[in-house]
Amino acid sequence: MYGNYLGEIISLFVAVSWTITAICFEFAGKRVGTLSLNIIRLSLAIGMLGLTLLYFTGSFFPVNAGREAWFWLAVSGFIGYVLGDYCLFTSYIIIGSRFGQLFMTLAPPSAAVAGYFILGETLPVNAWLGMFVTMSGIGLSIFGKREPSSRRINLKLPLKGVLLGIGAGMGQGIGLVFSKLGMNYYMQHVDLQDTVAVNLVPFASTQIRAVVGLIGFLSVMCWTRQGKALIHSLKDRKAMASATGGTFFGPFIGVSLSLMAVQYTEAGIASTLMALTPILILAPSYFFFKQKITLREVIGAVISVLGVSLFFI
Repeated sequence: MYGNYLGEIISLFVAVSWTITAICFEFAGKRVGTLSLNIIRLSLAIGMLGLTLLYFTGSFFPVNAGREAWFWLAVSGFIGYVLGDYCLFTSYIIIGSRFGQLFMTLAPPSAAVAGYFILGETLPVNAWLGMFVTMSGIGLSIFGKREPSSRRINLKLPLKGVLLGIGAGMGQGIGLVFSKLGMNYYMQHVDLQDTVAVNLVPFASTQIRAVVGLIGFLSVMCWTRQGKALIHSLKDRKAMASATGGTFFGPFIGVSLSLMAVQYTEAGIASTLMALTPILILAPSYFFFKQKITLREVIGAVISVLGVSLFFI
């Protein structure tokens, strides 16, 4: 019955998985802080991905990636994890995960522009239209009504949170481009006839990026001397449970299901359905965090996701 729509169903599960991840990380981040949370969740992600690689390849870490792949994936990890995810998780604390995820719809436009300059990819008309629609949806959500006595449009969110959200979306998109570049080099060291090895490249690449991200955050922790805060965080059972759940549903399950989704349906359809997180997260934000949600914000989230879908037409 569902065979013809298996890819679409899996894609929806991915969107739900990433919604759970965002909620978990917002809860954990407010308890232990951004730096500790990133160290904890990257450590967990490295472990989960390592066990997957160990099961299929007999090695906990990638052993055949090559220097070029390691270099570009390291660049991707620094931009996407250290810079991008620091902005993302800090934005969760300031403006909440639903607005943080809304700004993540900036990732496709950022990736498109970065791909144009770095990889020489083309920017078709639908990509420019998608950028405009996506930014219009975000603007509709974060700007309030103009006061009668003033010509200025009010920003409903703290400026710091908005800038962090923008940084998160751009970091994700630009990091993705460098990740693609790194995986292209990685594939040169893989037997293309070995289906298992080919399918494991994204997992191995994600682990390399996570290792670099962990090193980056540990360096910041040492520089700022926040080791005691990390130890205290490890004793917070609620935060640890939430961080573990977020890591399981995000880098582990989310990545796995997203790879399965594109095997059973077109990449454009899968990408659009997986981008529904800013809409799906509205209900849990209302019920779990008691956040007020306006019709304007709902419409803005829908428009932003429609903008993302235009990239894949």
